[in-house]
Amino acid sequence: MMTPQLWSIPVSTLTPEQLAEKSATLYKRLQDIGARFSKVRFATSLAAEDMVITDAISKTKTSIALFTLATGRLHQETVDMVKTTEDQYGLRIDKIYPHEVDIDAFVDEYGMNGFYDGEEAKKACCGARKIKPLNAALIGADAWLTGQRREQSTTRTELHFEEMDEARGIAKFNPLFDWTEADIWAYIKQESVPIHPLHLKGYPSIGCEPCTRQVKQGEDIRAGRWWWLQSDSKECGLHINR
Repeated sequence: MMTPQLWSIPVSTLTPEQLAEKSATLYKRLQDIGARFSKVRFATSLAAEDMVITDAISKTKTSIALFTLATGRLHQETVDMVKTTEDQYGLRIDKIYPHEVDIDAFVDEYGMNGFYDGEEAKKACCGARKIKPLNAALIGADAWLTGQRREQSTTRTELHFEEMDEARGIAKFNPLFDWTEADIWAYIKQESVPIHPLHLKGYPSIGCEPCTRQVKQGEDIRAGRWWWLQSDSKECGLHINR
């Protein structure tokens, strides 16, 4: 039986001049955000989009603080990428951990891997391991950044560069909102940005280990996230603003 071909890094058709223009626009966006707000924080997953933003933050020398949600269920490769990134750019990435009491409450009600049972349990797990820690990480911030792109999923097609995070009462920015997947990888190649090892193994989108799998060539790039749920359930709740 033939082994299915897995997703692989796309080839870009951007000319060097087009890539230079997109890069300059990204740098300008970050500089403008840094000029408007004094306590900006960036939530990085260490995956491709977030590595592009990290590289751009380093190049523009904007005072944007980086953190990652250390959920306790990440791939070891993701954990290792924190140090790889810190060493590459000479910056610090704060690790935000969930509270033990929240994890215990989830396990008591659903079981350690209860998220496989349905959307409600999945939301409860993400709430304990990601949303509550994100809320804690953004206390005192006046703006935050994400690596979201319009092209990523049907739930993000109306994404804008700047939004108001009504739930948290702060500004929210998506500096790569209008970039394509190929644009991301063109930048990574051009600027020699560190690559998460799982991207080289068929993972275009990377989350917690038990909730992420490889994607076949031609599948939606987020098909490997929470694959046991319906196609409209590909969000964890971090980006619900209301």
